[in-house]
Amino acid sequence: MDLGAVHPQVRALLEASAAEDGDAGPADIAAERAAYLDTTLRLGGAAEPVADVVQLVVPSGQARLPAALYVPQHEPDTTGLVVWLHGGGWYVGDIPTFDRVARSLANASGQKVLLVEYRLAPEHCFPQQVDDADATVRWARSEQGAAQLGIDPARVVVGGDSAGGQLAAVAVRHARGDGLPPPAAQLLVYPALDPAMDSDSYRAFADGPMLTAADMERCWGFYLAGGDGAGDDLAVLEAPDHEGLPPTWIAVAGQDPLRDDGLRYAARLRGAGVTVHEERFEDMVHGFLRWGGVVDRTRELLDWLGAAARGAVQR
Repeated sequence: MDLGAVHPQVRALLEASAAEDGDAGPADIAAERAAYLDTTLRLGGAAEPVADVVQLVVPSGQARLPAALYVPQHEPDTTGLVVWLHGGGWYVGDIPTFDRVARSLANASGQKVLLVEYRLAPEHCFPQQVDDADATVRWARSEQGAAQLGIDPARVVVGGDSAGGQLAAVAVRHARGDGLPPPAAQLLVYPALDPAMDSDSYRAFADGPMLTAADMERCWGFYLAGGDGAGDDLAVLEAPDHEGLPPTWIAVAGQDPLRDDGLRYAARLRGAGVTVHEERFEDMVHGFLRWGGVVDRTRELLDWLGAAARGAVQR
């Protein structure tokens, strides 16, 4: 694998991981989930202090989703909110693994951040994750949810990374015309939007670094549970109607099979008249949002997202 285009800080991580682990991966999904948290604890750096973290429960049909509300340290009276749907291939990830991201994003944006644990595959498969994302975004903009969160329902930004970016994109699409205040913006970080995995970046980075095409095939397999990936809620790039979506910020990693998912979506949205802000982190690999303790460019990404959220709710 050629790591010449990868940032030296990330290259060192990948080389150290390869030397330590070889080709052996976690034995089962429970071990993978534990390893995902361990990576966060090792690479995420110190957790930023915030004014408060409030434990909540978000209703999603008959389900009750654990959630945490992060209040920014220096602007605790804000009425803006970022709903963040976490990454992890639809089958790993939770509040502890994204706690550092949520804290940093709250402080960078000056807005509250709502981090929710949607139901994970393979125990739960599509469309249950979409149902949970929809329910969370709808609840945050409802009179009841906004009152509990202490926010203005017209100042809600929806975001997510990787698998969570897919859920965020779908939830924002569903929010059009639902009778509630529309999301003020969407923030997508290397979103997974093409179940066909048919792009130049999938071919160029089929063997990584960090994320491989085989990894993504497994993720989509867990999520779809044998389904074919058809329909606008899965093949988002193929949806015919992108009009009426809010201003969008899309960040991609240049050394990532998912790079072109984000870039193609940006192009589709621009073609539909949506305002799009695009940022390419050319020397980064998939997952670097969680590596703030050891990768300097993670801070750049968080600051970019924070400025986007701040600007969106102040329009």
